[in-house]
Amino acid sequence: MSNGYEKKDVNVTKLSIVGVGIVLFLVVSLVLLNEYFLIEKEAVVYEEVLKPKSISLEELRAKENKVLTSYQLVDSTKQVYSIPIEDALELYLSENSKTK
Repeated sequence: MSNGYEKKDVNVTKLSIVGVGIVLFLVVSLVLLNEYFLIEKEAVVYEEVLKPKSISLEELRAKENKVLTSYQLVDSTKQVYSIPIEDALELYLSENSKTK
C-alpha cells in the first residue's frame, strides 16, 4: 500500500560522486576550451601581424642585394667602383695571401 511519499533516503555518497564528476568535467572542459581559444588567437595574431612582410622592408632588402651583388661606378673622378661582395672577398684574400 502506498502512503504517497518515499520511505527511503537519497544515497548521499552516489549523489556526491556524481556531483564531483560533473564539476570536474566542467572544469576540465573550461580549461581545454581556454587553451584551444588561446592557440587559435595566437594563430590569428601570427597570420595577421607577424607573418606579413613590410613592402618597404622588401624594397630595402632588394636594394641591399643589388648593391652587394652588382658592379657600379661610385665616383668617376676618383675612379671608385663597387664590386660584388664575393669578388671583393676573393680579391682581399688573394692580396693578403701574397704579402705573408
